[in-house]
Amino acid sequence: MGDPHRVGIVGLGVISRAYLDTLGVHPAVRVTAVADLDSARAAEVAARLPGAAAVSVDDLIGGSDVDTVLNLTTPAAHAGIALRAIDAGKNVFGEKPLAVTFAEGRTVIDRAAAAGVQVGCAPDTVLGTGTQTARAAIDSGLIGRPLSASAVMVTPGHERWHPNPDFYYTAGGGPLLDMGPYYISALIHLLGPVRAVIGAAGRLREERVIGSGPRTGQRIPVEVASHVSGVLEHTSGALSTITTSFDGVTTTAVPIEVHGETGTLAVPDPNHFDGETRLFPLGGTEWQALPASAGYAGAGRGIGLLDLVTAGGQRLPRAGGDLALHVLETMTAVLRAAEEGRRIDLTTTVERPAAVPLTPAEEWSLSR
Repeated sequence: MGDPHRVGIVGLGVISRAYLDTLGVHPAVRVTAVADLDSARAAEVAARLPGAAAVSVDDLIGGSDVDTVLNLTTPAAHAGIALRAIDAGKNVFGEKPLAVTFAEGRTVIDRAAAAGVQVGCAPDTVLGTGTQTARAAIDSGLIGRPLSASAVMVTPGHERWHPNPDFYYTAGGGPLLDMGPYYISALIHLLGPVRAVIGAAGRLREERVIGSGPRTGQRIPVEVASHVSGVLEHTSGALSTITTSFDGVTTTAVPIEVHGETGTLAVPDPNHFDGETRLFPLGGTEWQALPASAGYAGAGRGIGLLDLVTAGGQRLPRAGGDLALHVLETMTAVLRAAEEGRRIDLTTTVERPAAVPLTPAEEWSLSR
């Protein structure tokens, strides 16, 4: 069966708990080291993981007991940690976005290729039964030729629940770079890569008020656009519109809708692994729920890293670096198009990742 793949985690904030729920018990991997700016937090996490050591970032990246660095730092640190790990001969799987700027993301991917190591990146939610069932419906011709799609994410902002939300409103943050990876990754799985974009954006408030934790009531500055809209031209000819906002209370819009010649699909929230996909056929009278037909069932954060580890060189990882770079360029191009008031052609492209066959939890959770 082979030895477990050894993983070191850098950054033990809120999202790390979800990753550990998956990776902490999976037989294909073993968490051997953890590191955080808060050494007490690192020691606490390590104490819950048999065989894991709380170490410095330098010792984790340079250690001989780590094969892949799981990079769960804040966005501004993503590229720096990734490059240090790559230079140490380690694979990297990181939280989204791949980097704060496209230039940084390009450097990460190019340096990994030169070093012969792999890069993976969240979101891996799109590998669950929600997005994958919708993809299977499209690929089977259930809505005919797909023509367009819409993606909508509207919230009042993460400062309501996150105790340290500052990074959401500085370079690398904002609703598009924070939440856009879920929606754009899903759109690429559904409709293929993007060739050009246009965009519009605004910053409607200069500060936010933290709503939870020890800093409740503290005001933080907003340095980035907090409402962003874009139009994506896919190489297939389909057009997608995307709206991401930290400036609304809520929305009644379906997270993603895909419109084809013979039907429309309502796709569940790509921030979650599962959810109901619905079909409204041309000439129909009501929505029809589609049974889950593809994807990792019952998956959690970290399934993308497991997908990378278990690919075994036989296929590209489904949450791979090339996809993350294309998503990053799409997002940064939308922001640049908004600033410059023009259409922007993308310089990258990517193949649609391999579809995920329906994989029950008892199969992927025991795979090696």
